[in-house]
Amino acid sequence: MKSLKFPLSGEIPALRQAIRSGLGAPLTLNAPDPYRLILWAPVALAVGSALYFSWPVEPGRFPVLTGVFVTALAGLAWCVRRGVSTLYLWVLLACICLGFVLAGHRSHALAPPPLERFVGERSAQVTGWIERVERLDGRARLLIRVHELEHADTPPVRVRVRAGLGAFEPGDAVRVRARLSPPSAPVAAGGYDPGRAAWFDQIGLTGYAISDLDPAEIAAPRPLMLELARFRWRLSERLQAGAGPRTGAIAAALLTGERARVSSEDAEALRLSGLGHILAISGLHMALFAGGAYWLVRLIFAAWEPWARGHDPRKPAALGALVAASLYLVVSGAAVSTQRAYIMAFVVLVGVLCDRQAFSMRSLALAAIFIILITPESVIEPGFQMSFAAVAALIASFDVYRRWRPEGGGTTSLLAKLKDAIAGLSATSLIAGSATGAFAVFHFQRMAAYGLLANLAAMPLFTFWVMPAGGAALLFSVIGLEGPFLWIMDQGLRRVLDVAYWASSLEGAVVGANAADPALLALYGLGFACLVIGLGWMRLGGGVLVCAALALFMVQAPPQMMITDGGVVLARFEGAGDAFTVTDRRRGRFDARVFLQRTGASYRPERSALACDALGCTGRTAEGLLLAVTDNPEALVEDCDRADLIVFDGVVSAWRKRRCAALLLDDEARAELGGLEFWVHEGRVVRMRSAEQARQGRLWGGAQGS
Repeated sequence: MKSLKFPLSGEIPALRQAIRSGLGAPLTLNAPDPYRLILWAPVALAVGSALYFSWPVEPGRFPVLTGVFVTALAGLAWCVRRGVSTLYLWVLLACICLGFVLAGHRSHALAPPPLERFVGERSAQVTGWIERVERLDGRARLLIRVHELEHADTPPVRVRVRAGLGAFEPGDAVRVRARLSPPSAPVAAGGYDPGRAAWFDQIGLTGYAISDLDPAEIAAPRPLMLELARFRWRLSERLQAGAGPRTGAIAAALLTGERARVSSEDAEALRLSGLGHILAISGLHMALFAGGAYWLVRLIFAAWEPWARGHDPRKPAALGALVAASLYLVVSGAAVSTQRAYIMAFVVLVGVLCDRQAFSMRSLALAAIFIILITPESVIEPGFQMSFAAVAALIASFDVYRRWRPEGGGTTSLLAKLKDAIAGLSATSLIAGSATGAFAVFHFQRMAAYGLLANLAAMPLFTFWVMPAGGAALLFSVIGLEGPFLWIMDQGLRRVLDVAYWASSLEGAVVGANAADPALLALYGLGFACLVIGLGWMRLGGGVLVCAALALFMVQAPPQMMITDGGVVLARFEGAGDAFTVTDRRRGRFDARVFLQRTGASYRPERSALACDALGCTGRTAEGLLLAVTDNPEALVEDCDRADLIVFDGVVSAWRKRRCAALLLDDEARAELGGLEFWVHEGRVVRMRSAEQARQGRLWGGAQGS
């Protein structure tokens, strides 16, 4: 295809021909390929959505955003007469604005009703339906779709409650009294924000039950989605019972998406070994399920010789695979990764039905556009980023391989085919693991050191043993003949778990890292997109951005100390070596674990050996900061003169705070600031980052948008 250096208005036929011709030859810098615009559109939408979520305060709902969007559209109309390059840039700018607007609109649309009465944490009776069981270890964590809430004129859509499940199941109408409060704030700035996640899940309150679940009579009809939840729960129970106690919960999770019964030990072993991705139903599961259905239906129709002579067996095979993929999407719970896989499979199968070739990267772009338009908040979630990164890297790598592979027919010997299969599986694991590894480190501060080795050992078993047996079990469960296939699936899963436990038990199985600044994640994501989508100079620039993000990530300094909103201090004190110690092991255990994970550590901290007397405790950190911890007002006079930082259990008057030379954090200050991270140099605090200040200006942090 020739370079497009013409005004758009006079060359519409040429533009159409360029789009139809696909990639073709590389285009010049001054004339971008219009075909590739569909690949960059979801990147621009994601950038706009991410900009909204990174905004320091809540933007106005309509005035500014609508004005920017209208301006972009006006510029687009003006650029139609200017040429392809200018049009290209303005389309991407319009997509950025659209992503920003969509994220803001959805955030306001999902706002819960006023629930000020529950800010102080109080008990109330909740009446509604069990929508989902999120976890079953200990007291179950239940998601209840609310019909009526005591003390609330307008109840929230959902509440999350820890309670004993008993004989109840999803879809049941229940009544329970619970202590409820708004969703909690993040432990540290830039970390996981439970309040924001609850906002978009329409969970207005969270808490724990102070009574048993009781059956309730609700006059309103039960929503259809609850009937589906009950069906999936019962199917999960049936599959688990058929597969056996060892692997039944994992088998049910693979086929129905119900992961509540998976033991914490199995889940942790899979994560530490790099095999945790098999629990998240994604492209691999959808490809195996839909591909198996396609192969089976095509084999049946191809074997029917009178029909096969006059018809193409691929058409009914594609239709059968489309039906199977749709059913699997519904049964598995339709998570973001499953939606992406389904849309890609849908595009490919419809292409077979219409006798058209489906471009893999284009189908991936269409899937991304569809998901961002519906749920723009998903772009900041690890599942979205890792799922699309893995598939995009595989498609881009295969495209490079297809262009550079040697010409000529390959050998057909069994040994050569086995060698090619192992090489392909190794390359797939390496590429997908490399693409998702950096995102995993950025989000979770750890990476499986032996992930490639574990995937090479386990994925052939999973691909050719576990999932085919599971697909057959799901199919034959309709007539009650799933037992033999579940037994076969159980035997394969046992081997997969053996690999997971072996890899996770090796010395150095997990590599820890510091928590990344969100700006570095954004820089890496943009560079990664340029690397897998771009051509020529843009792909080179993407590689530079990726290397720059990783280099900055490697040299960033982690915080040296943390103070929780409850007043627990986690730091390296003099005489304790390089290990972090904590001032109170009974309180703030979860906060301490999160902070340690953000510094790349995973041990349980010991109690700090501070010097204590009747007035309080003092200690000096390894960086030279003198810390005082007290609840006695009489100690403040001396501590304010001697200490650098004071953690006070109680409320200090404004007069005393003004006269104190040290940084004084009482209950009111910590409640306002939330969890605090400190960077200390030569006994002085050079930087302090607050978890609450980073979100107070947003809707889920209590701000009121206009």
